[in-house]
Amino acid sequence: MHYISTRGGIEPIGFAQAVMMGLATDGGLLVPAEIPVLEPARLRIWAGLSFQELALEVSTLFIGDEIPRADLKALIDRSYATFSHPEVTPVVTAGETRILELFHGPTAAFKDVALQWLGNLFDYLLEREGGRLNIVGATSGDTGSAAIYGVRGKERIRIFILHPKGRVSPIQERQMTTVPDGNVHNVAVRGTFDDAQNIVKTLFNDLPFKSAYRLGAVNSINWARILAQTVYYFYAWGRITGGDTERRVSFSVPTGNFGDVFAGYLARRMGLPIDRLIIATNRNDILTRFVHSGVYAVEDHVHQTLSPAMDIQIASNFERYLYYLHDGDQARVRALLDDLKRTGRLEVSAEQHRQAQADFDAVAVSDAETLDQIRATYEATGYILCPHTAVGVRAARDLPEAVCLATAHPAKFGEAVVRAIGCEAPPPPSLQGLLGKEARCAELDATAEAVKAHIEATLKAVSAA
Repeated sequence: MHYISTRGGIEPIGFAQAVMMGLATDGGLLVPAEIPVLEPARLRIWAGLSFQELALEVSTLFIGDEIPRADLKALIDRSYATFSHPEVTPVVTAGETRILELFHGPTAAFKDVALQWLGNLFDYLLEREGGRLNIVGATSGDTGSAAIYGVRGKERIRIFILHPKGRVSPIQERQMTTVPDGNVHNVAVRGTFDDAQNIVKTLFNDLPFKSAYRLGAVNSINWARILAQTVYYFYAWGRITGGDTERRVSFSVPTGNFGDVFAGYLARRMGLPIDRLIIATNRNDILTRFVHSGVYAVEDHVHQTLSPAMDIQIASNFERYLYYLHDGDQARVRALLDDLKRTGRLEVSAEQHRQAQADFDAVAVSDAETLDQIRATYEATGYILCPHTAVGVRAARDLPEAVCLATAHPAKFGEAVVRAIGCEAPPPPSLQGLLGKEARCAELDATAEAVKAHIEATLKAVSAA
């Protein structure tokens, strides 16, 4: 399987190179040159596989023989051995609501599904090829801790995670900053997640800096993350339908950066019988507004909400969707993104807007509605939703048969849960005692220059030690 840029700036490359690059040299995102389409007979067989077996089959389609099958199986088994549930991503019910629980990994968030795998994949490729990697990523909450736990203690990797100061939950902040491993470095930027994400993109677009310091990406701009997240759509469909390819399943996906719902879109393009894909957003509703209007327009500022991991305006993976929406027209994608950079908005044609509305439903959910949904679900069933999951459940209220993705354990968002139901959710073992641990974190202005200087100084100090 070969990979190309959404903007047309590179020759096709292999999977391993795509993983290590993260971002194309022209600033575009990497996508597979072709998407495999599965026959119904294979889907019926896959419906009976364990999560690990299914991950092996899905991954092989996009990796080919670049990683021997036995090695790939070992990587997958090692990655999901850290999960506390034997099914990895079980489908449960709360009353009549189907919930796909994605929070049974070491940091109690869906990001673990991809980042436990990506950390081991990085380590495998670095050991095989020789060399070291400095990972730089931005987080609106859960990506940072999941990435850190995926690579902590790995000798060939150092990781620098940026988060917006004061805009993640206390538990999320402590999950990142209390990890004592020497290869872990945290930065609180004085700004928003979009500021942090723009800094990361700036560093990756600085090709001399990227090359000199061997930067790698763990944000959902890395294709391996999308690939890993695609697996649980297949898994949920199989558990619900038993492999009946005549049955279609809908999914409601709380999303800010568009990666999680794009994974579902990819699964559907591969032939998985998905009916509706609901984009569930909070007040930062740029994706919802796009589906409704065909216009993707940035607002004056990012709104701080009870679902902070979705407090995002510029959704990185939206570029991948634009590529497929325009049938792989890389020049058109580049022109649209130039419009967005220049004017803060882009607009697709009437034909593309109709296609977007066929691809997705979209619902924006307020903080008041989020709290109401947490309260209503708890009173009716005793099940506690995290605020992000509540956004997805609320968005699907007109589609009650939809599977709602539970993206984080509710104990990570104690303040919102207490406001809704008057008590906190019991924390899993992985979250217990975090607030009492010693933290390590640098605080910087939200500029690429400040972060670049910090990375350079840190790596020079490490080399001198």
